[in-house]
Amino acid sequence: MFQPDLSRGVFRKAPFQGDRSHMGREALCLLALLLAGTVVASVSIGASAVSLGTLGQWFFGLVSGQPAGLSTGDSIILFRIRLPRMVMGGLVGASLAVAGACLQGLFRNPLADPGVIGISGGAAFGAVLSIVLGGTVLAPLAAILGDYLLPASAFVGGLATTLLLFAIGTRDGQTSVATMLLAGIALAAIAGAGVGFLVYMADDQQLRDLTFWTMGGLGGATWSKVALSGPFMLVSLVVMMVHARGLNALLLGDHQALHMGVDVQALKSRLVLFIALSVGAAVAVSGIIGFVGIIVPHLLRLIIGPDHRFLLPASAVLGAILLMLTDILARTIDAPAEMPIGIVMSAIGGPFFLWLMLRKRRALSL
Repeated sequence: MFQPDLSRGVFRKAPFQGDRSHMGREALCLLALLLAGTVVASVSIGASAVSLGTLGQWFFGLVSGQPAGLSTGDSIILFRIRLPRMVMGGLVGASLAVAGACLQGLFRNPLADPGVIGISGGAAFGAVLSIVLGGTVLAPLAAILGDYLLPASAFVGGLATTLLLFAIGTRDGQTSVATMLLAGIALAAIAGAGVGFLVYMADDQQLRDLTFWTMGGLGGATWSKVALSGPFMLVSLVVMMVHARGLNALLLGDHQALHMGVDVQALKSRLVLFIALSVGAAVAVSGIIGFVGIIVPHLLRLIIGPDHRFLLPASAVLGAILLMLTDILARTIDAPAEMPIGIVMSAIGGPFFLWLMLRKRRALSL
């Protein structure tokens, strides 16, 4: 737990039993080890496995300056398929989890999620629009952007939704979080109606593409897509983590945060903008993947407490781990076929979280 130090405008450690900062540090260390193991598993497990011995030989040879040669097949699998997929999965998982944690702190609501304020819905509408109209109305853009039309459309859709949300929620230079939350629900419904209308217009091939995209997945991961979306997600992650102390202050309420020296309006504007940037970039390259943004930060908050200095980096690492593990499961359940990650995430995430809540509620004083 943290108490406000009004003389300095920051949070100081509270010398009482509720302080869980040591748990936050221990959790980060443990999650870092788990992330390393997950990375190894992600690049070695799949329909065509690359043995750990081969990976180890190549890695230690690279460190020693005498890299051992990989076979042509292993090289293609490792560098063109597994590594970009692993990197993209880590970035998308971290982005969705940290965006969810920031929204929950911003709205002071543990059930807040990027989908709630319409960002994911707006990005989905943009992507579906490019799939259905890419060969007709948007053909000139498709000729210019090529394969980048879908991610660009998703990003623009998410950003446009966020700007509209700000216009609705801001009055006289002040942004109302409650108004934004209600407007976000309405915008998400409108975006859902737009997606439904476009699905109704789609032909059979477009319907197949829409089905797999709306369920989410990392099957189309390439280094070019990582290069396109990665910088947006990385910058957004850094900016959101920098504002951890401001989010801690907001937990006490807007007026209290203002008295502590926090520019509440600027903080809200900056966070929502970079949340939109992060989620838009993630949805653009992976499709719609639920569960991560609401469950990961909520679970960590139960364990290490609400201090965003530890919650945000822990959410980033656990989100990356969760999405990479889910991707491994999705591509091995029915190998060589690949199941959409969204299905696997929903199937294991919801029941596991309910089981955990029921089993640990007494220990966690819930």
